[in-house]
Amino acid sequence: MAASKRDYYEVLGVSRTATDEEIKKAFRRLAKQYHPDANKEQGAEARFIEINEAYEVLSDTQKRAAYDRYGHAGLGNGGAAGFNDFSGFGSINDLFETFFASSAGTQRRTGTQRGADLRYDLTITFEEAVFGCQKEIELPRWETCSSCKGNGAQPGTSTSRCPTCQGTGEIRRIQQSIFGQFVNVTMCDRCHGEGRVITTPCEKCRGQGRVRNNRRVIVNIPAGVDDGINVRVTGEGEVSSRGGTPGNLYVILTVKPHPFFKRQGNDIIYEMPISFTQAALGDEVEVPTVDGKTTALKIPAGTQSSRSFRLKGLGVPVVHSSARGDEHIIVKVVTPTNLTPEQKHMLEEFARLEKEQSEQNDKNIFRNLFDKTKDVFQ
Repeated sequence: MAASKRDYYEVLGVSRTATDEEIKKAFRRLAKQYHPDANKEQGAEARFIEINEAYEVLSDTQKRAAYDRYGHAGLGNGGAAGFNDFSGFGSINDLFETFFASSAGTQRRTGTQRGADLRYDLTITFEEAVFGCQKEIELPRWETCSSCKGNGAQPGTSTSRCPTCQGTGEIRRIQQSIFGQFVNVTMCDRCHGEGRVITTPCEKCRGQGRVRNNRRVIVNIPAGVDDGINVRVTGEGEVSSRGGTPGNLYVILTVKPHPFFKRQGNDIIYEMPISFTQAALGDEVEVPTVDGKTTALKIPAGTQSSRSFRLKGLGVPVVHSSARGDEHIIVKVVTPTNLTPEQKHMLEEFARLEKEQSEQNDKNIFRNLFDKTKDVFQ
C-alpha cells in the first residue's frame, strides 16, 4: 500500500525545496553507503531499493510535481487525483470506490498489468565510466510465450468470458450505510482480474502466457557515469502473465578504482611525484591523461610540494552533455634515498652553502635592526 511507504524526501534526507543537484548528491552518497556489494548488513538491500525508488521519482520533473501535490497516491495508475481534485471521477461512488478499494489492498481492473522491473549489477572500469561503453549482459526473465502469443490458451482454441464476473474482472458488492451507498470492489478470484478464463491451457506455458528464458540485452552506458548510478533500459524487464507492457531493466553500476587516477565530481585528480631538483630548478615533464595520451607540463623553479596544476578539459564528460571537467595535477616532492657518495658530497656542499647564506642573512637582519635602533636613540 502506498500509505505505508516513507516520504521520498525523508528517504534521501533532503528538504522539499532541494535542487536537482542536491537530490543527485544525496542519492549518490546513500547509494554507495547501502549498495549490497559494499554493505552486508541486514536490511541494506531493501534500503538500497527504497533509495533508488525515491530517486526515480524525485529526479523526474513530472513525477516529482505529481508526488508533491498528491503524495504516493499521485504515482499510481499514471498519477491518481488528489482529495481536492475530483475531475477524474464520474460520481461520488467512483471516488469512494477508488479510495476504499485501495485501502483494502485491491485495485480497479485497468486491463493487462505492467510486468515487473528487473535489476542487474554491473561492474565497469574507470575508463568505461568516463567515456561510456556498450555492454552485453545475460539475465533470466519471463518472456511472452511464443506458442500462445501470451494469451495462455492452446493454439487453435480460445478463451471464454468469465462466468463469475461476466468479463469485468472484478466483483462489486454494494453496501448501504447512513452516509449513502458504498461499492466494495474486489478482484475476481476465478479469472484473477483478466475477465476471461482459459478452457484449454497452452502446453508450452501451461496457461501462464509467459515462459522463463535467458535473454541477452545490449546496455548503452553514457559517458560520465559514476559509481552507484542506475541505467534504465526501457522495456527489457519481465512481461506480466498473458500480455501487458514489459517492465524496465535497471542496471546498477559499480566502477572499479583506477591505479593512479581519482575522480572528484567531473574532475580527475592525479598525484605526480617529482624530485627535489625538479622542484628547485624547474623542469618540463610528461603527464598521463585518462585519454591514454601524455601532455607536457612545465614545472616552474621553486615549486613546493602539493602544488596543483590544472589541465583544462581533460577530466570526466558531463552526462548527456558536451561539457567536460578538468584534470588536476598535484605534485609531490620525493626525498631522495640511497644516495651515491658523489650525490651525498654534492648535497653536503649545498647544505654548507645554504648555511652560510642563512648566517649571512641573519647578520644582515641584525645589522639593519641595530642601525634602526641607533637612529631612534640619536
